[in-house]
Amino acid sequence: MTDLTTRKTIAAITQARLTFGQRVAAQDTATTLNFALDHARAREAVTSDIDVAELSTALDAVNLPHYRVQSAATHRDEFVRRPDLGRQLPADQIAGLAQDPAPDVGLVLGDGLSAVAVTLNGVAFMAALAPMLTQSGLTVSPVILAQQARVALGDGIARAMGAQTVVMVLGERPGLSAADGLGVYITQNPSEQTPDSARHCLSNVREQGLPITEAARQTAALIQTMRQLGCSGVEMNQRRAALKAPDDPSPA
Repeated sequence: MTDLTTRKTIAAITQARLTFGQRVAAQDTATTLNFALDHARAREAVTSDIDVAELSTALDAVNLPHYRVQSAATHRDEFVRRPDLGRQLPADQIAGLAQDPAPDVGLVLGDGLSAVAVTLNGVAFMAALAPMLTQSGLTVSPVILAQQARVALGDGIARAMGAQTVVMVLGERPGLSAADGLGVYITQNPSEQTPDSARHCLSNVREQGLPITEAARQTAALIQTMRQLGCSGVEMNQRRAALKAPDDPSPA
């Protein structure tokens, strides 16, 4: 291959920012402008609010009931500066989440750190996942639209609904090659102090990353395993590995 062909081949299989050729004292104009554009897109993704009305309309169109909540962070600037508030569910919103009977799985769609990702991919993911779960015999909650939401906000929402499993879907922190990736965090038996090690995460869910349908399939499969083993995250992996371990070959 020629050098140019090699560059094109590599660039075609990744959106990562790559540098080819001789290193010089300054970047060329095109590279500088592309960097500035990607940086602007990342900032926009983090600082923008989701359009709740638009998402509600989209959820109605796929027959997914929904309910809106907001974390203790009252606006976007506070959410960015105070991650702790984005993890807290205000007491006055808990009562409205009660479900009778309690669902097996709580579904939460939060803004996270990329409103762009949620707008482009959030409803499509929920529309793919919900029927997979119901077809497997599990009941699901309405989709909870959560504003100013960090991952742990889903724990409080699940407890308020009485759900043993929670799927928290939100926009991932954007990089300088993509600002539209969803993160899917699945937790079994969420508590007030659930550590990140007790969660499973699927990352980069988007058209040019992990496809939405495949991400939904993996999520549904993980939920089945979590409910069978009664845990998620590192503990689930350890239990699953122990179940798959071969019999002890040592002599009696």
